[in-house]
Amino acid sequence: MHAVHKLHEYRKSISTTTYKSRGQRVVRCPLCQLAKEYCICAISPINEKVETSAGFLLLMYDTEVLKPSNTGKLIADLIPDTYAFLWSRTVENPDLLAVLNDEQWFPLVVFPQEYADAEREVFSNNVVCPEGKRPLFIMLDGSWREAKKMFRKSPYLDKFPMVSFDAKAVMQKINDAIATEPANVALAMPQSAVNNHLSPVGDDSRYTVRKTALEHQFSTAEVAARVLDMHGEGDNAKILDLWFDVFNYQYQKSVCQRNKGNVNAIANYQDFIAKTFEV
Repeated sequence: MHAVHKLHEYRKSISTTTYKSRGQRVVRCPLCQLAKEYCICAISPINEKVETSAGFLLLMYDTEVLKPSNTGKLIADLIPDTYAFLWSRTVENPDLLAVLNDEQWFPLVVFPQEYADAEREVFSNNVVCPEGKRPLFIMLDGSWREAKKMFRKSPYLDKFPMVSFDAKAVMQKINDAIATEPANVALAMPQSAVNNHLSPVGDDSRYTVRKTALEHQFSTAEVAARVLDMHGEGDNAKILDLWFDVFNYQYQKSVCQRNKGNVNAIANYQDFIAKTFEV
């Protein structure tokens, strides 16, 4: 069990009522939270020897960790040093502060640059850490409304630099890649998106489990993949993208909606894992 699994168990233990969501009658795997017949734990990247210098800290908004559709757990499947905490506006969490103050880490808040104060340092292309430090990417995991609230009302995060990327620029980069190397891009995108040169964000996002209210919104796992790429860990970013595709497709098999995921998700993921780890 990794940090998100443990937080899920803790959050259930303090619940006074049963959490009900769409698909509440589905019998789910306690770890990946997919319907048991579509469980993906056996092929999880947690089983591989992933090399990374990055860490992630997930600040999760109350019931977010209980949602089977949450993608924050996919980060913890890949990155061993992933921490997960429930967010609170009023209660100080000493364990959370201990991680943030650990000398090995260079904490960075992942959030859109437009919300940064003028004097705040923002990395928008490459993430540069001080010598001897490792990046700790702080993800505010919840709906967009909840994430904005966490950003505004967490003063202990104000002293840290931010990481941000232009979603439109990411879209253009993908479209350019499609034009030059369509076979490679197809590994991480549904065929419909490849054929039509669509963006992986907004209405055309690969994350079709939840609908987004704004254009150019990524899921938590998609954002994590982008910042891993900015940190120079392109293979890990690709693995997380492909693992996200697997989750997205398998999740939709157990809900009453048309599956808009990538039908080749598992094959693409396993092919890349085999090539990367020489299985």
